[in-house]
Amino acid sequence: MASENELLLWSDDEARATLAAEAAVADVLRIEAKYSRYRDDSVTTRINRAAGGEAVSIDAETAALLTYADQCHRISGGRFDLTSGALRRAWDFRRTPPRIPDVAAIKAATALIGWNRVEWDESSARLPDAGMEIDFGGIGKEYAADRAATVCAAHGIEHGLVNLGGDVRATGPQPEGEPWRVGIRHPRREGAAIATVLLESGAVATSGDYERFFEIAGQRYSHILDPRTGRPVAHWQSISVVAPLCVVAGSFATIAMLQEREAEAFLREQGLRYVAVDAGGVVHGAAAEPR
Repeated sequence: MASENELLLWSDDEARATLAAEAAVADVLRIEAKYSRYRDDSVTTRINRAAGGEAVSIDAETAALLTYADQCHRISGGRFDLTSGALRRAWDFRRTPPRIPDVAAIKAATALIGWNRVEWDESSARLPDAGMEIDFGGIGKEYAADRAATVCAAHGIEHGLVNLGGDVRATGPQPEGEPWRVGIRHPRREGAAIATVLLESGAVATSGDYERFFEIAGQRYSHILDPRTGRPVAHWQSISVVAPLCVVAGSFATIAMLQEREAEAFLREQGLRYVAVDAGGVVHGAAAEPR
């Protein structure tokens, strides 16, 4: 998952906890192998490689993820788009020195974006135009966290915490009945927390401008790109969302970042608790515990 991961389990049966942990880790690795765009044998790569050609067979799990991505696309007004990975061809956040892509490069990339053009059903998926691609990065890690928690619960674990690179899913409260205290990373201070969220069950996930970015003339350009404009959003430093499922928390955190000024109204409308850090570093939202 290209991140630091953590699995905390409590049980009065060590063998049960060990089996649960091994099964959870195995399922996370399975999901990474299945959906990583960096693997030649993944479902994602097969679909992308066939762009402009024939449809690719998919299974029920993949179809369910596409169905959820479709719901996110509709709820977000087109801002959450599984095909927006094409923008990586214009925006290179590893380049030294950094460079803002020209208008032609952004226009060429955005021309390859369009979830509404993807042809899919419960058994196949097809990208109609050569050069199009899908990327499960916006929901894959969060889905893996949910699966790991589900696997642990199926093994009889009533108190556990899955943390995949900051995307957190709880299986019940702590053994003493106390909620988990989940720190929200400070967007501008390495190793510091800007808020704390209490979590008895469910999930919290964060989307922010600090993982991949570059700065030019004091302006930060992050990897959170609006597929409609092809340019980075800039209204929030980070948004963390609390939800029953990690895949919901993560996707809605990303959608909120893309909503920019309308983010808080959007999250309130969805009935979700959140912690949002604006461009000036001010914390918004009722999910944060007093510090």
